[in-house]
Amino acid sequence: MQYRQEQDTMGTVKVPATAYYGPQTQRAVENFGISGLRLPPEFTSALALLKKAAARANRSLGLLAKPLADAVVQACDEVLAGRLQDQFVVDVFQTGSGTSTNMNMNEVLAARANEILSGVRHTRKPVHPNDHVNMGQSSNDVIPSAIHVAARMRIEDPLLPALQTLHRELAAKSRAFADVRKIGRTHLQDAVPMTLGDEFSGYARQIEQGMQRLKNVVPQLAELALGGTAVGSGLNAHPQFAKMAIDCLCRWTGLPFSEARNHFEAQAARDAAVAASGALRTLAVSLTKIANDIRWLSSGPRCGIGEIRLPALQPGSSIMPGKINPVIPEALLQVAAQVMGNDTAIMLGGQSGNFELNVMMPVIAHNLLQSIALTASAVRHFAEKCVRGITADRETCAAYLEKSLALVTALVPAMGYDAAAAIAKAAHRSGRTIREVLLDEKILSAEEIEKLF
Repeated sequence: MQYRQEQDTMGTVKVPATAYYGPQTQRAVENFGISGLRLPPEFTSALALLKKAAARANRSLGLLAKPLADAVVQACDEVLAGRLQDQFVVDVFQTGSGTSTNMNMNEVLAARANEILSGVRHTRKPVHPNDHVNMGQSSNDVIPSAIHVAARMRIEDPLLPALQTLHRELAAKSRAFADVRKIGRTHLQDAVPMTLGDEFSGYARQIEQGMQRLKNVVPQLAELALGGTAVGSGLNAHPQFAKMAIDCLCRWTGLPFSEARNHFEAQAARDAAVAASGALRTLAVSLTKIANDIRWLSSGPRCGIGEIRLPALQPGSSIMPGKINPVIPEALLQVAAQVMGNDTAIMLGGQSGNFELNVMMPVIAHNLLQSIALTASAVRHFAEKCVRGITADRETCAAYLEKSLALVTALVPAMGYDAAAAIAKAAHRSGRTIREVLLDEKILSAEEIEKLF
């Protein structure tokens, strides 16, 4: 590999000749080659968007010369368009402030801006990564801001639209199955009758509440630490810098963002990220319940519950011909498990706000954005490839309902608990249905039974 020599405050560093990044990024690559994991593109884009807003604000404030600012803005636009993604090479597991990632972005943008201005890929002049690209910023305020921007944008799209699709499909099934009477189940035992539509209405409501929890946390993510610089005091940032940069951000994204009400909280704590992850974890619990119910309700086809049928997507066994498994619900269950695990890491990361800085921001960013992306994709697949194609097995639902001993509950108001229990025991001992016992022993007429049931 060809290298170029770069200087930083610690001396000469060999940087790959094809790289836009410089010596600080190269040192981070050498020091933190732990996992091979990189922060996701949506985080890189959010960070580039913040750098673009910063350059615009500093230009408007007269702090950054127009040619330099415009070159930085053009470099940011190229990153936002998907170029240069291979230049963001720092491992997720790095310095807890995310300084290495911030400098990776600063160096790439400076080198590209210099290439635009001079035709030479120089990482430090005339645009300097610290003096110009990072002007008015610190890793300590820009990295938490990037976490909030990326999470806020990805919750808005694709997560909430995916959940709306799932809610719509579940609500449609609730209406379609409103006349399918079946037996309810509590403690995994027969309970009183209900409809299949009732069951699906519960699932739809769970998703509706999950969406509301995510919407409730959005205002917290809308507050940005930008402008707090090193510890929250705003040292070296113009008093109007944060407002002007965030105003740009609002225009470009079409979403409301604001400067943090308290910069010391915004940099020392990651409570908004923890809250967002908590909403995702609760949603994962809801999805687990729904996916498991659908697996059980579709179990069989002849020796399980079999009250609903799922779309047949692929052969389910390498040895048993004709076997079809609930593959989409099982994929969703695995995503839910991953989201719950991510939440634990985010919760532990949130505890590490020592004095004026949280020092587990990269892993919080990685896990939070992964949870959002995984949930959005899995939910859309579940809605479109599973729920949409579910059909009811009306005959099976009716047969279970007729056989259930729990139907005797309808007799309690007329004859009392003990007498009804005796009828249930007689039916169980003889293998007859409740209806058959009532008719055989002339307790009720067929018309009276039909009215009660």
